[in-house]
Amino acid sequence: MMRRLRRSENGHHDGPIVGVARVDRKTKRLVRRLQPGDIAVIHHADIDRVAAETLVDAAPAAVINAAASTTGRYPNLGPMLLCQAGITLLDGVGNDVMERVAEGDKVAIDGDRVLVDGKVVATGVLQDLDKVDAAVESARENIGPELERFAQNTFDYMRQELSLLTGTLDVPATDVPLQDRHVLIVVRGIDYKEDLRLLRQSGYLNDVRPVLVGVDGGADALLEIGERPDIIIGDFDSVSESTLRCGAQLLVHGYTDGRAPGAKRLDELGLPYSVFSAPGTSEDIAMLLAYEQGAELIVAVGTHNSMVEFLDKGRAGMASTFLVRMKIGSALVDAKGVSRLYQQSVRPRDIWMLVGAAFATLVVVALLSTPIRLVLYTLWVTLTNRF
Repeated sequence: MMRRLRRSENGHHDGPIVGVARVDRKTKRLVRRLQPGDIAVIHHADIDRVAAETLVDAAPAAVINAAASTTGRYPNLGPMLLCQAGITLLDGVGNDVMERVAEGDKVAIDGDRVLVDGKVVATGVLQDLDKVDAAVESARENIGPELERFAQNTFDYMRQELSLLTGTLDVPATDVPLQDRHVLIVVRGIDYKEDLRLLRQSGYLNDVRPVLVGVDGGADALLEIGERPDIIIGDFDSVSESTLRCGAQLLVHGYTDGRAPGAKRLDELGLPYSVFSAPGTSEDIAMLLAYEQGAELIVAVGTHNSMVEFLDKGRAGMASTFLVRMKIGSALVDAKGVSRLYQQSVRPRDIWMLVGAAFATLVVVALLSTPIRLVLYTLWVTLTNRF
């Protein structure tokens, strides 16, 4: 159980925070085990927005980060989201905490100290909104050199990954035909929940019934709204086992050097899969799969499009993203645009409902009108006498 004491005016607690420790170097793995009131122990330099949102959804009492939640490389918003949600963030406590705190330990955070069984095992910096805001502003001022490095890496990788644009890819066959269909590709990225909500609210998912492709944790996101993915593609390091067993076709992202990291997990689970080897990110090759299989329209949810989003993901450049988008061109649209356009259009279901309402109105008028009833009766007598 967790004991959380009253906050003082500066945003800190007036006493220790006590909770059960959940320990993992991968935040996306940890959140699947995290319960409200637990204390998350992570090693996550530059906590990104998506990771912070998943932590906030899990509602831990506190987050202990072995690394610096903001290193100053770029203005990441994760620490601010945690502080705004009222989650205590103890920062930069050192790598040793990953060994000194075990899964299931009862942990106390007292000021800047981490205690297990009354013994101090680590110390760090207790963050608040003022501190993280100052760190973000400082990072904005220093972003120039990072932008230059990012642009250079992008250019260098573009020369290496040019085969994405000009080469022939060995695209695996899909169990569900994609030819001339809409393909919805879901990545657990920025605003993915809002994008899916808008698509459902607009009626697009029910009326168009696009082929559903989940990129790693994006497959879980589809099941969370009651939609089963047709295809799951990626490294499979952030997909729940229950989702992997939902019946979707599994495509492992293979790299050009022969590695296919996701295959090991699927082999251990005894699940069948195919390998799609191509340079770039998993979301890139999901788009290439849809394009090469002849999809009419590719709708993207939560995909990464900016330098900050790629820095959040730890990518040094976005060459593959540029090249893939150049190749597929107008076939790719953002989910927000689709939901807005579709909501404003007249759907076939609406037309049939209008026709049905008009027909029902005519029936009611006919039943209530004496002249019409007389005409119908005369017509009925004439027909029955004739036959």
